[in-house]
Amino acid sequence: MISAKVPIQSRMEVSLLVRSFYARVREHEDLGPIFNGIIDDWEHHLERLTDFWEMVLLNTGPGAGKFSPVPVHKEVDRKVNHSIEQAHFGNWLELWFSTIDTLFVGEHADYAKEHARKMAHILFFRIMEGRQ
Repeated sequence: MISAKVPIQSRMEVSLLVRSFYARVREHEDLGPIFNGIIDDWEHHLERLTDFWEMVLLNTGPGAGKFSPVPVHKEVDRKVNHSIEQAHFGNWLELWFSTIDTLFVGEHADYAKEHARKMAHILFFRIMEGRQ
């Protein structure tokens, strides 16, 4: 039975998005080894990411002012011997978009895609900049 798509309206939907997405990331041929090799406590990581996306999408939750993704992603790149490539961000976006399109509709779903696209672009360039 196929469930109807729903709008993202509360932390519950944000958590479903984050958990569904990262379940796919962990299994992905190229992304899985990176994430699984870096993240020791998945539950903690998923809660922090839910905080982040709740703040971004709904302007609610405990995330306000707590996140600085650029230094974290530069550190991940360092830990994987500077092997992160633009294709990894493309893979990430493909999974993010398809997860959203499978589960959600509406303004917040659209904004989640747009924000992720901008974020991937900025993070990739900041990582490359950090290698110089």
